[in-house]
Amino acid sequence: MKTFNDFLRDTLPQVRELFPWDLVERMQENPDLLLLDVREPYEFDAMHIASSLNVPRGILETACEWDYEETVPELVNGREREIVVICRSGNRSVLAVATMQAMGFTAVTSLKTGLRGWNDFEQPLVDYAGDSVELEEADDYFAPNVSPFQRAPARG
Repeated sequence: MKTFNDFLRDTLPQVRELFPWDLVERMQENPDLLLLDVREPYEFDAMHIASSLNVPRGILETACEWDYEETVPELVNGREREIVVICRSGNRSVLAVATMQAMGFTAVTSLKTGLRGWNDFEQPLVDYAGDSVELEEADDYFAPNVSPFQRAPARG
């Protein structure tokens, strides 16, 4: 049986990643850069990088193709466009990039460390209304929060 970490380990060698400071540079150099946030809508609404597009990973494949309710023309037409895929910690984005590469996207990259790293690098985030999110609020939001019932049982 494969675990989530197994999927990540197997996928990472096939995926290009960049750090938050590299993304700042890419955003300055390429005004056509597409920031694709693959988190769930409630996560995106809480905070995201301004001007990013939210397409949850669960509908990514159909968002990248014509003739589906989830079709996002900007993605369908973006197979040659530079795209940076973003998630909370840089894990879901790795899997999303691998999927997009298999679907013919040629210039797609994952944001290593995700929005947690973006926030640690003290880069701006906005909420659903486009208002700036305070650094401390983002720190609290991105702090790990695994409940006791979500932890693996003790082995013994």
